[in-house]
Amino acid sequence: MKLRWVIPFFWSAATTIAVLLIMLFSAAYLRDTVFFKANLMDFYILIRDYIGFPNILIVLFFPLFLISLFYFFKRDKRIYRAQYLEQIMANVQHIASGDFTHKVPVKEGGDLSQLAFNINRFVEQLQLSLEEERRSQQTKNELITNVSHDLRTPLTSITGYLGLIEQDLYRDEVELRYYISLAYEESERMSQIIHDLFEFTRLRNHEFKLQAAKINLIEMLHQLAEQFQLQLEQAQITARLHFEEPALYVFADGNRLRRVFENLITNAILYGKDGRVLDIFGSRNNGHILIDVVNYGEEIPQSDLPHIFDRFYRVEKSRSTHTGGSGLGLAIAKQIVEMHEGSIHVSSDIERTVFSVRLKEL
Repeated sequence: MKLRWVIPFFWSAATTIAVLLIMLFSAAYLRDTVFFKANLMDFYILIRDYIGFPNILIVLFFPLFLISLFYFFKRDKRIYRAQYLEQIMANVQHIASGDFTHKVPVKEGGDLSQLAFNINRFVEQLQLSLEEERRSQQTKNELITNVSHDLRTPLTSITGYLGLIEQDLYRDEVELRYYISLAYEESERMSQIIHDLFEFTRLRNHEFKLQAAKINLIEMLHQLAEQFQLQLEQAQITARLHFEEPALYVFADGNRLRRVFENLITNAILYGKDGRVLDIFGSRNNGHILIDVVNYGEEIPQSDLPHIFDRFYRVEKSRSTHTGGSGLGLAIAKQIVEMHEGSIHVSSDIERTVFSVRLKEL
């Protein structure tokens, strides 16, 4: 790049020397003419006596060189800009043909370099938008597939049980009520799937604003322990709450945050039955509130941990809704926590599984 500026220096020096040579030959030619003798003799004597011919050449060299250098620099810059502009246009045409991975070369300095840089940024943003659109389309396809699968199972059961009732294929009223009960349970499960799906979609699209207020998490978690008392007793699980402080305050949407811990407790009941104990720990940590929901059931495989908060992801590969719910609970919890500028993560080993929620302290 720097060698390009050698060319104007070379042409400037060559031009200056050529002009001086022309001047010398012209002076030698005009020296004996009548015109020179009549009009320029005094000037000739002045130069000869006070400056000297070698010196006058040196004096003339510098201004001539500077003038030439200015001209050739401007000329070289115009040529460089024209060539660079043609190069940019050629690269833009290549990008316009559909190759969004191609880059316009960005050279040092100048407005054209800034133009090339902005074109590259535009192409990168366009590529990201297209990739996001492809992911969005893939997400929609996966969503339709997953929802269809999850709704088909309870719907098939409901249709089957109601078909048996419609065809009077039951022995007595006890069996009839049993079929009705099963159909009702499946309808409730389907309703929960639809509800979770709508809530997850609204969270992803930011269709509501948080109604934030001062919340005491200890009070909320005690209320939830009471709320889940029946489910805990049915699962033969004992809930134990451990708090280092009398109150742990956050600024949050109480209803949304309640849903987070409801989902975590429900998950612990479903998968922690073997441990017989559900522990909830609360503490302060560097300006944050840390809540751990711990169950002592079966270990989550390490290969599943990175995907545990993905929508419709279940550790059991059979995707049974009878054991795994809608598959959206943890994804919903993650969305809500992140909307509160917090974080949630999970760790699991042979002894216990811990879901940790980290929120800013009020």
